[in-house]
Amino acid sequence: MACGPDSKMEVVFGGDVMLDRGIRSEIDKNGLTSLLDDISPIFKSSDYGVVNLECPIGSLPTPLTKQFVFIGDPKTLPDLRQAGISHCIMANNHSYDHGREAMVKTANHLLDNSIIPVGYGKSQNAACEPVILEKGEIRVAVFASVTLGLEAWMYLENEPGMCQATIGDLQSAIKMYKKRKPEHLVIVTLHWGAEYQQYPMSLQRRQAKALIEAGADAIIGHHPHVVQSFESIMGKPVFYSIGNLVFDNQNPITHEGILVKLTIHENSRLNTTIIPYHTVKSKPIIMSENQKLFFMNQFQKHSNQLPK
Repeated sequence: MACGPDSKMEVVFGGDVMLDRGIRSEIDKNGLTSLLDDISPIFKSSDYGVVNLECPIGSLPTPLTKQFVFIGDPKTLPDLRQAGISHCIMANNHSYDHGREAMVKTANHLLDNSIIPVGYGKSQNAACEPVILEKGEIRVAVFASVTLGLEAWMYLENEPGMCQATIGDLQSAIKMYKKRKPEHLVIVTLHWGAEYQQYPMSLQRRQAKALIEAGADAIIGHHPHVVQSFESIMGKPVFYSIGNLVFDNQNPITHEGILVKLTIHENSRLNTTIIPYHTVKSKPIIMSENQKLFFMNQFQKHSNQLPK
């Protein structure tokens, strides 16, 4: 069915969601819905909600030997879907915490709850294929990759895993995709960067420019657990890190984050809305107007300090 003249697709991106440790305790007491109820209307009112799932999902732990190992309960997934989350990114440094078989089960648990895994597949080629978002005539391809070195993980090209495409791989894939589907928009989500730093590394900025030049229309990053500065490259939005969404980090600098709403119009015009929140006992709460004004001023100040 063709879209009308004012048709649009709204996609909301949220940051890291980790469903273990202190979050598991909170869920056991009050339920996941209690943690998400302030932000869920934003996800529910959009066409798609995408978050970075920072843990495998399962009931039989098989932990790898690494510093931090998480696992979430499958029983939480109906509440996650009910909160408006339609897609979970698995291309990160925690989705494999309990090994390859647990990753496969995680993807199956997500699918059983009508949540689409992003950046995961039965091989590297499959894991790195973009997930297509559709509404009427609008099509958006979402590429996801983790570019970090992964602790206690063996890269196997023909076995299940998360997408570990390099920036060069992504450049080539985006160029090929845009050549085949020039009318589609491309969004790249990356698990990258340095933890707890307010600014991206100069290497990331060069990588972002290369991806935009290859045809990416927006970049959304996560992993640092804090909101990093924003940049517009060739008129395309680059969010190097959007912070935690549901996490139990104790460091106060991790207690602010942003939802990024991308509104895509049928003529491929893209608008960006930033929705800041702060967390109280790991619960994200949308900022008041005064809080938002202060936050956005600081956010703009940090972004303006990036070298030109």
